[in-house]
Amino acid sequence: MSKLVTYVGTVYPWQCDHVGHMNVMWYVGKFDEATWIFFHHIGLTPTYLRRENRGMAAVQQTIQYRKELVAGDLIRVESHLLEMREKVIRFAHTMLNIEDETPAALCELTGVMDTAIRKSTAFPPSVRERAVALIAGSAT
Repeated sequence: MSKLVTYVGTVYPWQCDHVGHMNVMWYVGKFDEATWIFFHHIGLTPTYLRRENRGMAAVQQTIQYRKELVAGDLIRVESHLLEMREKVIRFAHTMLNIEDETPAALCELTGVMDTAIRKSTAFPPSVRERAVALIAGSAT
């Protein structure tokens, strides 16, 4: 299964809370940025979504916090596809402290493509094909 690097960054002092570690809202934000890069890899680009009048909606998100991150820590998010069904995508992110390669947080998301009528719709065949290639480890 292919893992894609979908985010690289740092923890800034203003992202830390009163106890000195990165606040949970910033984990969610960095995972969200990684999600959009992940979607790009399977063909759900901003251009495609605008052109087709489509949008993505998260219907479930679970985060496990494993190790504190503090100001100055360098982080990388690696993402991989867990499941691709006709109308549902499930994928995971791992946030790593680059310095020691330890996982700081894990995030699993389930999403659907919705339209202007706010109902899930089938992913186009090209997206499903690219997703299947990721599971097989043949896409980059």
